[in-house]
Amino acid sequence: MADRYLVPQRLDDPELIGFWTIDEFAGLLVPFTWGILAQHIFIGIALSFATWFVLRKAKSGNAGSALVHAAYWYLPGGLLGLKATPPSHCRLLAG
Repeated sequence: MADRYLVPQRLDDPELIGFWTIDEFAGLLVPFTWGILAQHIFIGIALSFATWFVLRKAKSGNAGSALVHAAYWYLPGGLLGLKATPPSHCRLLAG
């Protein structure tokens, strides 16, 4: 007797656009668009593939959480919710 219920095999797969995740696709799209607008298409293509490669290597393993951690501490407050940057001696305790 065949199973009546279909259980998905992979629930935690990221959303894909073509072969890339959304952040990798943005990493491809932004430099390529800059290359078209600045009339440096080949430089834009090279930068987009370099950005894609760096993002892919940075996200491998547990490095994705390191990227989020670095963005939280080092980007301006309006992006991820830090109202003010804590003093450096407190950063070592929190991180």
